[in-house]
Amino acid sequence: MNRRVSLFLHLAFWAFMFLSPLSYMRGHGVTLTQYLMNCMMPLLMMVVFFANYLWLTPRLFVAGKHRYFLLINLMLIVSLGIFLYYWMDLARGMFMPTQTTHKTLPMALDEIFFILRDIINLGIFAAVATAIVLAQRWENHERARHEAEAARTEAELKTLRNQINPHFLLNTLNNIYALTAFDTPKAQEAIQELSKMLRHVLYDNDQPTITLQNEVEFLQNYINLMKIRLPQSVEVTSKWTTVNGQQPIAPMIFISLVENAFKHGVSPTEPSFIHINLEATENEIVCDIQNSNHPKAANDHSGHGIGLQQVQRRLDLSYPDQYVWEKGVSDDGKVYTSRITIKMNS
Repeated sequence: MNRRVSLFLHLAFWAFMFLSPLSYMRGHGVTLTQYLMNCMMPLLMMVVFFANYLWLTPRLFVAGKHRYFLLINLMLIVSLGIFLYYWMDLARGMFMPTQTTHKTLPMALDEIFFILRDIINLGIFAAVATAIVLAQRWENHERARHEAEAARTEAELKTLRNQINPHFLLNTLNNIYALTAFDTPKAQEAIQELSKMLRHVLYDNDQPTITLQNEVEFLQNYINLMKIRLPQSVEVTSKWTTVNGQQPIAPMIFISLVENAFKHGVSPTEPSFIHINLEATENEIVCDIQNSNHPKAANDHSGHGIGLQQVQRRLDLSYPDQYVWEKGVSDDGKVYTSRITIKMNS
């Protein structure tokens, strides 16, 4: 709770408590001395409350010294309860003598009743103070836990983003290296396309979010780079439908899916295709990628699926309970589909 709000609530409550004696004194003609003597009850309640709020509960109860806490509270409350009864009895004798009664016993039953009543009232204030302190400590612990969890999540996201950079660059450089062997002009064109993407990888990727427009431009540049080394027989299409290009999105969240499509969707001997469709509204972003399915041979151990693992983890951290990832091979085994839907209204 905000400190100013907490202070205001304390002041408002104790102002009410100290004004409450006026409600039962108004029929007897209120004087300042009479009012001050009747303020002893809220004053002792305040003493018990803040003794527990500021010292007993934080120093003893929270520290596990429950016996000392209960013993000191018992002594404090009982002694103040007895004192409060005789103080009020004195005040009634001074200002309302017609209401006093002659007592034949040193401790009459009515005295025991009123003392127990005052002790219970003081005990309630002690319990309320303890409950408030424990609630505040629980709230502080929860806030600290959430802050630590947020820091841990951000650190893990940063680590994952940093892992994407070398993984992405390694695959891209391998493609350019393959081009240099048979088509130097295309290799040079690929290097130019790569330079356009490096700014995004080196700078924008450090931000928690980037604009959807920048992410789309990055994906399109990557697709252009990949198409340079593909034969004409491979059908590659990309479609971007965005309502708001300034919509924020986690950087490079879809690049591993596109990489995976080019890695497993192209065959040197069979017809191949890659269809990439990204559609964004104000409420959701849908990235739908379909490619011809050409599984790796059993003896091909290139790649370990790290890119897709990173996508899964980044989705879990960046969009918890806000995304659906549908992926799999068609019934005939010829088409692989990966479709991620991210809800943006949370």
